Amino acid sequence: MYNSAVMSQWYSYQDLKSDQEAQLRKLISFSYDNVPYYHKLFKSLDLRPEDIKKLEDLEKLPVLNKDIIRENWEDFKPANLNKMKYYSLATGGSTGTPFPFRLLKHDRFMSGVMLYRGWGYGGYELGDKMVFLAGMSLGIDGSSRITNKVHEIARNIRRLSSFDMSNEDMYKYANIIRSFNPKSIRAYPSSIDTFASFVEENSIDLPKIPVVYTTAEKLFPNMRAHISDVFDCEVYDAYGLNDGGVGAYECSEHNGLHIDTERSIMEVVDDNGSQMSEGIGTILATSLHNYAMPFIRYSTGDMGHIIEDKCGCGRGSKLLKEVMGRSVDMFITPEGKKVHGYFLMYIFWQHDDGIRNYQVIQKQIDKILIKLVVEDTFNPDNLSLIRDAIKSKSSSWDVEFEFVDSIELTKAGKYKFVINELR
Repeated sequence: MYNSAVMSQWYSYQDLKSDQEAQLRKLISFSYDNVPYYHKLFKSLDLRPEDIKKLEDLEKLPVLNKDIIRENWEDFKPANLNKMKYYSLATGGSTGTPFPFRLLKHDRFMSGVMLYRGWGYGGYELGDKMVFLAGMSLGIDGSSRITNKVHEIARNIRRLSSFDMSNEDMYKYANIIRSFNPKSIRAYPSSIDTFASFVEENSIDLPKIPVVYTTAEKLFPNMRAHISDVFDCEVYDAYGLNDGGVGAYECSEHNGLHIDTERSIMEVVDDNGSQMSEGIGTILATSLHNYAMPFIRYSTGDMGHIIEDKCGCGRGSKLLKEVMGRSVDMFITPEGKKVHGYFLMYIFWQHDDGIRNYQVIQKQIDKILIKLVVEDTFNPDNLSLIRDAIKSKSSSWDVEFEFVDSIELTKAGKYKFVINELR
């Protein structure tokens, strides 16, 4: 599968689109025949599977979102689900709360293929040493030390947690990087930018790291320049999510992110759901191989800037100039320790019973305010669990809760779940 993907990156866009549309027709036919939600949807729109033949035909279908899936959970189960091999996963995504979904085993393999090929745009070869500096979305989770060690050895990687970035932690990370001598680092932009500042300020001597791969957050130009300068490296950005299957990776030309076509269809649409060939709009995902839970025109919650330029590298895929709206703030403890915002989101993924929405705000260096929109099933005992988890990073933090009817949206119409108001 990987060898095939390495070859297909050089196909013309028309060939890639033709292959996409062939897979789309199979997915639409399967979904109509086997998934109750889509069968009812097509009937209500007076559509037949043969009405969706091309990418442009997707505009005939409405946009799908997490709320629709939750409300129709049973209807999203294929009739032959018990015969499939799939994983039951969950992601916080752009909502900040767990979203369960199924991922066909074959589709998960494809996600690995797309990832390895995308790294290859920056020179990665299978087996190269890599350090991860990130959180749960990149595999830094609560797995046992033995399980993590087996994964590290098998994949020739080392995992460092962006949830713990005190000076003491980062000295340890520097030692690990020195002894492991990786060819690249994969990290959240904010995490590797923070580590770069530490390396710079403390004159830390590290081996040459040719490449840094960033993902999961907005990579700002000043971050890219800083990371590149400190590590004397190339920085390659990426975008992807498993629930929708979309992905895009930057090549050495740095003209934008090449949109994968083999695993999914990515649309960038305006407010009316109409496809855009250029400009800023909402990213929709149609997973072409996840028959265990077909996502068709699924709203990722992200905004993307699609462009019509052709890249000088010779790859035929379409380009995203950038992806917006994925930045997560860092918090600072009174002791000067930096705490990544994903750590706070992870707490709520663990203790979300009865919580409809939340927002964590650092108002002052020693004060954390948590706004909660709760349901009748909310258990007040969870407040002490949440407080204790946060104070585990700093006992000096004063954690306060405020119950509200709603949480204000950003100007872009999204929730921002972690906000640092310190100057």
